[in-house]
Amino acid sequence: MDSEIKRKIRNTVKNTVNGAKAGVKCAVAVGKGTKKLVADVKEDVAAVRERDPAARSDAEVLLLYSGVHALIAHRIAHGLHENGHYFSARAISQTAKLFTGIEIHPGAKIGKGFVIDHGSGVVIGETAEIGDNCTIYQGATLGGTGKDVGKRHPTIGNNVMIGAGAKVLGPFYIGDNSKVAANAVVLKEIPENCTAVGIPAKVVRREGVKVESDLDQIHIPDPVAQQIKRLEEKISELESELAKIKDEK
Repeated sequence: MDSEIKRKIRNTVKNTVNGAKAGVKCAVAVGKGTKKLVADVKEDVAAVRERDPAARSDAEVLLLYSGVHALIAHRIAHGLHENGHYFSARAISQTAKLFTGIEIHPGAKIGKGFVIDHGSGVVIGETAEIGDNCTIYQGATLGGTGKDVGKRHPTIGNNVMIGAGAKVLGPFYIGDNSKVAANAVVLKEIPENCTAVGIPAKVVRREGVKVESDLDQIHIPDPVAQQIKRLEEKISELESELAKIKDEK
């Protein structure tokens, strides 16, 4: 009887110690996660202040910007998703969507200094990856085509701008310092330092010069207009040659 009591006491003490250790580990993990979240939020707020001339203070950005709210919710949801808490993660992301109009799947990986400007209608898929210091405008989608399995969504490099209403569809790469113009539909890879324009999007290189890190969505090259201009010049040359031939006769 005494040995049985001693065994139960030992097991109770052991379970208590193990529970305490697990609690400490959990508290440490939560502390580290909270510290990282705070650091990420500070960088997100600073990025908005830098790129949005309408932002007047950190408090305004933190309390009133739906893009920042969606990012905070995503960073919490992503942490849960990475630890296998898929239902809780999805519940947070869907609640954030309800309040912000921005849908970011908890599985998406987002770097530092990400700015969602205005934000309404933005959709970011589960396997999307976004680098540092990127900007995305309202109505943009980082989605899939429905044909792929596994990696289905695009990978965005650093310092990339995705214009309003743009659709980037498929598991390909958008290079660093590139721009996707408003309402463009990108279906294939975009190299670094390029601009994608049109439906389907075509790449326009700025004579090999690095794309400036500005947010201008208006003064960007139009490849269709450029091609039409070249055709018009060619037709003008042919008409001139034809007129000379007629004069010689």
